[in-house]
Amino acid sequence: MPDVEFDGETFSMDEDGFIDSFDAWTPGWVQYVKKLEGIDELSEEHWKVINVLQDYYKKNGIAPMVRVLSKVTGFKLKHIYELFPSGPGKGACKMAGLPKPTGCV
Repeated sequence: MPDVEFDGETFSMDEDGFIDSFDAWTPGWVQYVKKLEGIDELSEEHWKVINVLQDYYKKNGIAPMVRVLSKVTGFKLKHIYELFPSGPGKGACKMAGLPKPTGCV
């Protein structure tokens, strides 16, 4: 697993660039991933998606399906893709510190 240093923190990642452990997530990880995703500034809407993903993962051990994420956040899928251009599975889950989703997220 490759390591990356960013802003004084070191993160271990899997081969797809997801953090290797949800417990290793920090706000610094979000700052690192947002640069990779081409996101300049994180809005309250970004954080709402990140928080919903993390809360769901803590309760269920998996990422929510897209329709669940859309329902809980109140955001249409199109808007989630506007917030996270690489999508809810790759971009949002990566930023939230979740493992790479295996299903339809």
